[in-house]
Amino acid sequence: MSAPAVAEKPWGAFGWVALCYALGLVTAWGVVRLLPPMHPLATVAVADVVATLVVFGFSRAKDNSSFYDPYWSVAPLVIALYLMLGPGHVLGITVRQVVVVSLVSLWSWRLTLNWARGWMGLTHEDWRYVDMRAQTGQGYWWASLFGLHLFPTVLVYLGMLPTWAALAVSGRSFGVVDLLAAAVTLGAIVVETVADEQLRWFRRSAKKDGTICDVGLWRYSRHPNYFGEVSFWVGLWLFGVAAGASAWTAVGPISMIGLFVFASIPLIERRSLKRRPEYAAHMQRVSMLVPLPPRSQG
Repeated sequence: MSAPAVAEKPWGAFGWVALCYALGLVTAWGVVRLLPPMHPLATVAVADVVATLVVFGFSRAKDNSSFYDPYWSVAPLVIALYLMLGPGHVLGITVRQVVVVSLVSLWSWRLTLNWARGWMGLTHEDWRYVDMRAQTGQGYWWASLFGLHLFPTVLVYLGMLPTWAALAVSGRSFGVVDLLAAAVTLGAIVVETVADEQLRWFRRSAKKDGTICDVGLWRYSRHPNYFGEVSFWVGLWLFGVAAGASAWTAVGPISMIGLFVFASIPLIERRSLKRRPEYAAHMQRVSMLVPLPPRSQG
């Protein structure tokens, strides 16, 4: 069977996204400069909201909420660099800082590239946003502001909270827990990368629409890419644990797990059940998130 045609990338659309994020960064930085002295995490929260509102302005102007999609992978790197180098940090450059920022950078670049490979321009919007438009009607842009822009920004912020201890304030030496954190975080990036590439290969080679990906990691988990994603945030939390972060910062990885287990995965699976008659049996056989040996259909 011949390979499916690949749509031409609309490079002008990526220019709009680049302009959007550049303005978001500059605007957030300008607002931060005007703020009175406050805790760096409070400063990050304000900057996060300001940047998100700028992105929302572009989403609204271009009638495409997918302008926000790269924020998930871009913002953590900016936050990590600010916490390490901005006001309030009391450390020099430490081994833990180098490892954490390197891993966040690797994750950020990989996930952003994965988005760029799949986004087809200003006329392409995530199917979940299309469904939300149909469900909310004239209230869509309010739903988009709070549900598709500000809500994930809050989750990313919560996920980055443990890195404050790891990047800015802890004088603890790099130790065994850091090694565990590095292994979990790097392993998560590898799993997510492999899963995304296996899914991309499967979609290109599938002989008909509606087939279920059950090759590679997808044989052992219905959503191995999401397993990699939540594991990444658990890894960042472990770096915080190694640095002595407060127990309440566990709200970060817990929020991420909750998002995928109770929102993202059920939404995708309801759609799959409608589009793929065999998906119900697939759910009975294959683990939802954590890769496990397939269950016998007995």
